[in-house]
Amino acid sequence: MTDATRDFLIAPSILSADFARLGQEVDDVLASGADIVHFDVMDNHYVPNLTIGPMVCQALRHHGVTAPIDVHLMVRPVDRLIGDFIDAGASIITFHPEASDHIDRSLQLIRDGGCRAGLVFNPATPLSYLDYVMDKVDMVLLMSVNPGFGGQSFIPATLDKLREARRRIDASGRDIRLEVDGGVKVDNIAEIARAGADTFVAGSAVFKASNAADPHRYDGVIREFREQLAGAR
Repeated sequence: MTDATRDFLIAPSILSADFARLGQEVDDVLASGADIVHFDVMDNHYVPNLTIGPMVCQALRHHGVTAPIDVHLMVRPVDRLIGDFIDAGASIITFHPEASDHIDRSLQLIRDGGCRAGLVFNPATPLSYLDYVMDKVDMVLLMSVNPGFGGQSFIPATLDKLREARRRIDASGRDIRLEVDGGVKVDNIAEIARAGADTFVAGSAVFKASNAADPHRYDGVIREFREQLAGAR
């Protein structure tokens, strides 16, 4: 699939949102044109931070959020939380292969629960984990920072890794999305897209708008992302 035919999806990470008013933050960013809600789950074991769990995902659904919720599990072990997030209303669940004892089984658990499944690769994690599970993968997520905290800078070597991941996906002939997370900004999103990504997680670059009373405060940055992506085709 070429850049000209892929649909580009923008997935703001709520890790950078105002948690005191999270429902409204998600409503506003989706109204501004975002496609997916990216939901970062950290356990203070696999990564050195502690964030949010299934109850918050469920609360967003009860609040009325109908957009896809993309749950990124930065936890070890993963299988118990897979079931909890399926029940909480997740649409996509991704996890790190080195955090699962049985990668194939974890992927199948996600799919059996009706969600799309994916693997996440840290900057130094090889893509070879994909070799025997491409038939169970709906998303490949490349971390362009080391996971654990928002606001980090994009690691340039991720561009070559994106190209390799895109080659693997295209060769498989499967409908697999290629997502990138970390340091995605207006000034580099086009280059990231040209390297092969089609789904873009952005946290601080989106939620930096300061006027909380303005429901349109995210319109500008989402529009700028779209303009840059249009030029990347």
